[in-house]
Amino acid sequence: MAEAASDSEPNRPLVCNHCNRMEQAIGNRRLDFSVAAVLPAGGSGERMGTATPKQFCQVLQRPLISITLETFERVHWINDIVVVVSKQNFELMNLIIKRYGHSRTTVVEGALTRHQSIFNGLKAFVENQPCITWLQKPEVVIIHDAVRPFVEEDMLFHVATAAKECGAAGAIRPLVSTVVATNPESYLDHSLERAKYRASEMPQAFTFDVIYRAYQQCTDYDFEYGTECLHLALKYCGISARLIDGPPDLWKVTYKRDLYAAESIIKESLSKRVCIFTGIQEEPVQLGRLLQEALQKLMEVDVLNWSENKESRCIQTISSGQYYNFVCINVNNFELSQEIVKLLELIENRKLSVLYPVVLTVVHLNNLETSSPCVQMEDFISIKELAKEANRKNILIFRLLLNYTQELDKVEESVKEAASIIDSLIKQRSPALIGHFLVV
Repeated sequence: MAEAASDSEPNRPLVCNHCNRMEQAIGNRRLDFSVAAVLPAGGSGERMGTATPKQFCQVLQRPLISITLETFERVHWINDIVVVVSKQNFELMNLIIKRYGHSRTTVVEGALTRHQSIFNGLKAFVENQPCITWLQKPEVVIIHDAVRPFVEEDMLFHVATAAKECGAAGAIRPLVSTVVATNPESYLDHSLERAKYRASEMPQAFTFDVIYRAYQQCTDYDFEYGTECLHLALKYCGISARLIDGPPDLWKVTYKRDLYAAESIIKESLSKRVCIFTGIQEEPVQLGRLLQEALQKLMEVDVLNWSENKESRCIQTISSGQYYNFVCINVNNFELSQEIVKLLELIENRKLSVLYPVVLTVVHLNNLETSSPCVQMEDFISIKELAKEANRKNILIFRLLLNYTQELDKVEESVKEAASIIDSLIKQRSPALIGHFLVV
């Protein structure tokens, strides 16, 4: 069992498309029975076409399996999570658990086939195993693929409660393509009526005794060639599973293109909110409001005045883990202010950037009527080095020079352009532009 994270455990943003609305609807749900999860993660990733198994492939500088674990650890009523990995990846998985603070996760060594690995995961609840902390046997166990990172709590809740009632339950989706059978000569033999069949998906849930008893009776053929857990419950325990229509988010990372899709979904989720920090001077406060108006058309925006009497609220906002995007406004100053330095320290100390990249856009305001930009070469070099150092900590620093005059129309036009650039920087999260000056 991984050790519990420190008191500054990484904050965990929501990464599902619908999680924001789901959180209010299901956040207060309670179950009157115990639930655990088993995540088989022993695949070799042959279809991915890479040497690294897909569950360990990086998505935004983080292993895919860690994102799936985060999804399960957000569900307060799941007591324990068992991840089953191959022997050669056992130590790697333990390192991932420690790095990302997965305090409810236990690693179990897998076997040669999927069913054997799942059985090993179930044994962790009923058999003493070396190097594994004792786990209490749950009443219901959820089985889910480690490479399906975007399952929602609502879906987990439905399969768990249905399994408690019926003994077994699983998610299904409509078939996308018609299924056909071929003869030995590779000609069409027959096709199935697509409307009559469904694709079996994950998650699936069972009362623990049902699925454990089913695995105890499995034959070598079942272990070698079987793929459907629900079928084992039916075959050996006479339990016909309740099938529940699942959302589109249940898709499985199988090919390399799926990694790009997963990254896109996470970036979209991280790009929904931004916090703007202004100083106490009139110009940054006014332009902060204009920037808020422009960005509000694109995302949720909060504006805070970083002053001594409001500093505690700024720190509280940063520590909340609700924001992974920040904008700081400077006036006629191309050095990083004390507030920005403190912000960087807070992001690092609160481990905000451990899970996902944090975007910090520094907007330098330059009034063309009263001053002209003057940045020395050594300033560029120091800024670039600072950005490189921050990038190693998963913090992306972008810099935007906003030239403006007192003409309101031109100011609004410049702010709209700046908002568009900031929106793009937040959504793309590309390290290629860190430390550079972008000019509006």
